[in-house]
Amino acid sequence: MRIKRYLIAGVLIWVPVGLVLLIVNIMVEMADRTLLLLPADFHPDTVLGVHIPGLGIVLTLAVLMVTGFVVTNYFGRKLVGWGEALVARIPVVRSLYHGAKQVLETMLSDGGTSFKKVLLVQYPKEGVWSIAFQTNTSAEEVQARTGDEVICAFIPTTPNPTSGFLVMLPRKDVVEMDMSVDDALKMIISLGVVSPRWLPPGSVETARAAPLEGEGPGA
Repeated sequence: MRIKRYLIAGVLIWVPVGLVLLIVNIMVEMADRTLLLLPADFHPDTVLGVHIPGLGIVLTLAVLMVTGFVVTNYFGRKLVGWGEALVARIPVVRSLYHGAKQVLETMLSDGGTSFKKVLLVQYPKEGVWSIAFQTNTSAEEVQARTGDEVICAFIPTTPNPTSGFLVMLPRKDVVEMDMSVDDALKMIISLGVVSPRWLPPGSVETARAAPLEGEGPGA
């Protein structure tokens, strides 16, 4: 029994570490491909005579920082405006560009609600519940044609949450969860094995965890 316990303990340590290293290695290799944008004579491997993993990440961050600095000043905003006006004249490209930009602006904005609220919805059929993320609450045409207050939600697949399904559901059929987005993603990726602990409002544990009056920051 001790041997079995030791083996399980070792697996619990090395398998997560291995997965993290594998993902980091894939990300580094993908970032290093950005070095191919440089002329052959300026490749770090050519200049230094040795391959240094991770230089692609440095180049990517540098490009993002310089780009962000340029487009936040007056001249940069004018340049972006001219570029977007040109893109707007290309039928297919304009839809892809403006769609991707709007999604990123919504997700990265501090005031947005997209992917910041976990929902419980009945999918793929009534009586079967799935975890979803709220993406939008302003689908005007859908609400007008259905006569219901509709919520747009993204139902991710498991264990890969980057793919999934877009569904539009009446608000009355949606259950809002106290679960955080991080906890929901852990549950999805782990196939439901990792389930966050939930303390019902008014429970003894919740009362103990809550700060007493006069305690906490600013007290």
